[in-house]
Amino acid sequence: MPHPPVVLVLDSKRPFGIIGRVKKTKKVGEKRGVVAYLRVSTEEQADSGAGLAAQEAAIRAECERRELPLLAMHTDAGVSGKFLVRPALTAALANLDAGRGTVLMVSRLDRLTRSVHDASGLMQRAENSGWGLVALDAPVDTTTPAGRAMAQILSVFAELERRLIGERTKAALAIKRDQGVVLGRPRTLPDKVVKRILKEPGAGRTWTAIADGLNFDRVPTAQGGLRWWPATVRTVAMSARRPVRA
Repeated sequence: MPHPPVVLVLDSKRPFGIIGRVKKTKKVGEKRGVVAYLRVSTEEQADSGAGLAAQEAAIRAECERRELPLLAMHTDAGVSGKFLVRPALTAALANLDAGRGTVLMVSRLDRLTRSVHDASGLMQRAENSGWGLVALDAPVDTTTPAGRAMAQILSVFAELERRLIGERTKAALAIKRDQGVVLGRPRTLPDKVVKRILKEPGAGRTWTAIADGLNFDRVPTAQGGLRWWPATVRTVAMSARRPVRA
C-alpha cells in the first residue's frame, strides 16, 4: 500500500534540512505554526546565554525568518531538564498532539531534554503525531535516519554534561563537609528538643520510640509540623553529633 503524501518543510539555510513532517490529511482544526518551549533550571537563572529572554528572542527571530506563525510559548522556569514531567512541556506536547501547531521549537536541544532515552521517545512521538522538532543549535531532523542519529548523538553529550555537573556538585559538597560547613537548612529546633533526642538512645529507646514520644507530647518539628518520623529523629541526631571544625 503506498504511503500517504506528506509535505516536507525545508530549512533554506541547511541543504536537505528537513525540520519535520506535516501530514497532508490534517487533524480537525489543525493550525500550521510553531509551539515554542523555553526552560531554565535554578542554577542557570543568572546565565544570560541560557536565559528565558535570550531563548525567546532566538525563537522569535527564527519564526520570522521561516515565515512561520508563533502560535504559543510555554515556559518552565526553575525546572530541571532531568525528567520530562514538567507543566509547560506537558501543555506544549498536548497542543501539538491535538493539531494546535506543527513544529515544536527550542533554542537548544538541552532545553528540551538531557536524556538520550527521553529524546528518542520525543522523536518517536513527533513522528507518530505528525509534527516536527526543531532545535536551533543543531541540525535536528526528525524524519530521516541520519537526522535522528544526529539528534541522539547530541542528546548523549547533553546527558554527559548533566552527569558531569552532578559529579562536580557532589565533589564540592564533600569538600565543604570535610571543612566542617553545615549544609542544608539551618537547625531551628530548640536545644532542649535536640538534647532529648540525643539522650534517649542511651536509655535504649529506638528511633521509632523517640518519635512516638515526641508526637505524644505534641513537640513541633523543625518546620512547625506535628508529626515526627523515625528517619527525621535519626537525621536530627546525626546532624547534632557531627563534629564542627574550627
